[in-house]
Amino acid sequence: MKKISKYKVDIWLLIILFAFIIISLITINSAEILISNNTLVFKQILWYIAGFIIAYFIMFIGNDFIYRNIWIFYIIGILSLLGLLFFAEPINNAKCWYSIPGIGTIQPSEFMKIILIITLGTMIHKFNDEYNNPTVLEEFKFLIKVGVIVFIPSILTFLQPDTGVVLIYLLITIVMLFISGIRYRWFIILFSVIAILIAIILGLYFINTDLFINIFGTDFFLRIDRLLDWSSSSGYQLENGMTSIGSGGLLGMGINNTPIYFPEPQTDFIFAVYANNFGFIGSIALLGLIAFFDIKLILLAIKNTNLTNKYIISGIVGMLMYQQLQNIGMTFGLMPITGITLPFISYGGSSLLSYMIMMGIIFNISNETIRYTN
Repeated sequence: MKKISKYKVDIWLLIILFAFIIISLITINSAEILISNNTLVFKQILWYIAGFIIAYFIMFIGNDFIYRNIWIFYIIGILSLLGLLFFAEPINNAKCWYSIPGIGTIQPSEFMKIILIITLGTMIHKFNDEYNNPTVLEEFKFLIKVGVIVFIPSILTFLQPDTGVVLIYLLITIVMLFISGIRYRWFIILFSVIAILIAIILGLYFINTDLFINIFGTDFFLRIDRLLDWSSSSGYQLENGMTSIGSGGLLGMGINNTPIYFPEPQTDFIFAVYANNFGFIGSIALLGLIAFFDIKLILLAIKNTNLTNKYIISGIVGMLMYQQLQNIGMTFGLMPITGITLPFISYGGSSLLSYMIMMGIIFNISNETIRYTN
């Protein structure tokens, strides 16, 4: 049998990652002109270097170590979210970040997404190991446990406030539970309850605004108001972003030629900058690259024999696909603007490091698959 290196990974995953890096740096360089900040590319390079170091460290210690100690990481993640409410300085009326001198800001909720995926993956695997054919009551008790584990970071993140990340927590949970093989009736019940709650909240929002504010507060009212406004396709950021996309034409206007300013071109609306620079053809190429990456992860999950790995990859894929669709969709006015970044492409420290942690875990899983295949 051919000996496989401990650090061997799927070469295509590595190639795609480096392609994302190149696209990210080129597009952020164009965005720098719009916001008159020429340090972002340099900082993004540093974040990527730090990310690769972390990914290598994860490959060194192995996934089993992380899986065994995930509850320690979960508690650390919860404490970091709780600490924001007491110690974080508000930025744009939100307490989502710790400010670290000389480094910048760190957003714990970005890391909590990965922690939650691994926590749920180990929980689901343990449950399926203990119960080959669980009863309805056994599944119900398990779902209550899952609900508690997800509710704690969700409520802490909601209070920051960061509704977009809360939605990601919930989506991750639904996808992983669906893959776990539990009875589908639970999803029917869940979606029914969600539909009823949404109907009650929106009904109160439209029928009696004063009562809505008295019950939920002004902050939640403004968040609902913002989510509902997207359907009108209006707003300075959206209108200018769509104008930039449209002006790119078939082949784009070229690097550093984005003609019109819109807020957050380096993060939330980075796809608008890319589409303007590289046009329709370039946008299709990027979408194809993203789709290829997602498909590679899905195939990796299918080939892997470790159930914990399968559940974790399903959570990662669900998270990535939602963020990809949400980020790109909101630049076209197809989705509400929620401040969710485009994975691996948008500028950011915490989000990029969290993705590189994810890549370290994926590289370990791909190495296990290569070993098994050989």
